[in-house]
Amino acid sequence: MKTTNIMIVGVGGQGSLLASKLLGRLLLDAGYDVKVSEVHGMSQRGGSVVTYVRYGEKVYSPVIDKGEADYIVSFELLEAARWMEYLKADGQIVTNIQQIDPMPVITGAMQYPEDLVKKMTDAGVKVDALDCLKLAEEAGSVKAVNIVLMGRLSHYFDIPEEDWTKALEAQVPAKFLEMNKKAFALGKGA
Repeated sequence: MKTTNIMIVGVGGQGSLLASKLLGRLLLDAGYDVKVSEVHGMSQRGGSVVTYVRYGEKVYSPVIDKGEADYIVSFELLEAARWMEYLKADGQIVTNIQQIDPMPVITGAMQYPEDLVKKMTDAGVKVDALDCLKLAEEAGSVKAVNIVLMGRLSHYFDIPEEDWTKALEAQVPAKFLEMNKKAFALGKGA
């Protein structure tokens, strides 16, 4: 069995740690050997962050090199484009269309790139882009973008929805569970 590689990328404070823990739990419960890296980047300061999730029969390292990612799950559009070179030729990007200005844009040194989804698809990349922020708000909290993305990602896995729900129940505090279940369902159904 081959090892599957997932990169979770975004901006600090968007919930990538919970998303990686949810995936790790789901895949462990499904019987895979799983390695999850720590969050790398300026997560406390709104900077770029990346987490690796690798699973298969036997996984020896949590690190994903350029050209090895089967999936890139991106919380922010520019981050999807920034990490695109890590995607395999037949890989899939699942991205939120939200745009969060990085510091060079905030200071006026650069402009936020336009038409990023088109640029990525023109480069031959499969991109599944949706407004996760809008769906998270519909679920009850802008902080649920991560779970909306997990719902969308679930389309690409042959793992029953009830297993995703069990992993969600194991990772999310009870008082936020119903809202997160709704966020997952909205992402899955988008």
